[in-house]
Amino acid sequence: MKGSRAHSAYRLLGLARRAGAVAPGTEAVRRAIRAGEALLILMAEDASSVQLEKIRKMLHDRSIPRAVLGDRNMLGAAVGLAALSALAVTDRSLADRLAAELELGDERSTDAVEV
Repeated sequence: MKGSRAHSAYRLLGLARRAGAVAPGTEAVRRAIRAGEALLILMAEDASSVQLEKIRKMLHDRSIPRAVLGDRNMLGAAVGLAALSALAVTDRSLADRLAAELELGDERSTDAVEV
């Protein structure tokens, strides 16, 4: 994903953070999945495979859209935090807008889409 789409996705993530609709970090993502609050999961391309595997195991039977977006520093900076391996968006409207921006479509894939 390049250019204005990438900038738009990162801006939407910033908006989601300000709205309190982000669960940042691997443990927060796992809590959001358990609570049924995670509506979109974004993972960093350079995240530890151990951390991502913890999330993937929880997603085994769940149809939550997910994508790989940028590196840990970019993902963290988008929400005003230090480097992040993963985050979950917990607001339906923002999750849908981000999924559209990332061209994830309406399907609730069980595989991460790299953007």
